[in-house]
Amino acid sequence: MEEDKPLFVENQYLGRDRGWVSVRLVMALFCFAAYYVSTERERSEQLFLLVGCIILIVSIIMMYMLHYRITVKNKSVILQGLWTARLVKIDLNSIVKVENGLYSSYLINSPVYNLHQKGKIRFYAGGKGAVWLTDRDGLVYVVGTQHPNDLTRAILKAKES
Repeated sequence: MEEDKPLFVENQYLGRDRGWVSVRLVMALFCFAAYYVSTERERSEQLFLLVGCIILIVSIIMMYMLHYRITVKNKSVILQGLWTARLVKIDLNSIVKVENGLYSSYLINSPVYNLHQKGKIRFYAGGKGAVWLTDRDGLVYVVGTQHPNDLTRAILKAKES
């Protein structure tokens, strides 16, 4: 039973990245400002109020929408995606290098799940930190996380056991 207990579990939510939250709030504020500035309050101007409210509601819903879950157990890292996305299981026996790093140098990054690009497989929902896993074949897994030190510790512990 001890092997079934995960060493690390983290949920990554779709709408919690600060960059994209800021973009959505600026768009909503623009809509509210355009509604306030419009003097005649006709039906077309009320559209700004409606769109601003819809942006806020969608933003709140996205903050609770699970993008993917990271689980470390049984000498593997399991990434479960949103709804119909396939489960990705990384066998830690094939991993030769584990390191912490930044996910990207960009200020705003788009959420991705299982994105194969230039010899790297990326998983990201929010935050700046990431764990970079390199396997024997040279393939690099970049797993974006809010807690890179904890995830790295759990991966190293799982590899040892």
